[in-house]
Amino acid sequence: MLTRRHFISSSAALFSAPFAAPAFAKSWPTASQKAAWDAQVTPQNFDLGTSNPWGIAPRFLPQRVEARDHLKPGDIHVDAVARYLYHIEKGGTAMRYGVAIARGNLYEPGTYTVRRLVEWPHWTPTQSMIKRDPANAQWAGGMEPGPTNALGSRAIYLFVGQRDTYLRIHGTPYPRSIGGRASSGCVRMVMAHINALYPNVKIGATVYLYSAADSVVSAG
Repeated sequence: MLTRRHFISSSAALFSAPFAAPAFAKSWPTASQKAAWDAQVTPQNFDLGTSNPWGIAPRFLPQRVEARDHLKPGDIHVDAVARYLYHIEKGGTAMRYGVAIARGNLYEPGTYTVRRLVEWPHWTPTQSMIKRDPANAQWAGGMEPGPTNALGSRAIYLFVGQRDTYLRIHGTPYPRSIGGRASSGCVRMVMAHINALYPNVKIGATVYLYSAADSVVSAG
């Protein structure tokens, strides 16, 4: 099992590969439609580190923090205990975001590779999701993109080698779930937050999902 190394030193003040369209997709949103949806999920006068119309705990607002020197810029580390996602930057810093992780034993610690990045993605529940929650059967043919889509505004697709794990880091239409265990396996983020993260994530980046059983100790 992947264990969490103490990679964060201390907090500081705030600061694709091509894939065919899903067979079910009626259409892909246009640039103007994406822009309209982005505006819809972004608070007025949005400030990444202070805007909080969702009422999430303040510690889950994005912050720039100090990172260990040996960590590779561009990689992502998800701390399942503290419910933080760290995106490692050049110069020894990381951007930290609050997240929600999977319910119960659906969380899957491991090392993954980003193989696909999609703005305003479609979503199709897996058969196991439908079995756990039969209400998902209504989306067996796929859910079209939009602010109420289960994957929200952005999705980062996690693979092992060339195999799609069906795990995602994605926006959520349920921002008050941030800080909890709510998903069917994915890592959830506030849509305005993943919109800020997304352009800085590259195909081929490594994502580390640390065990929910590991302790979290800052080295600072």
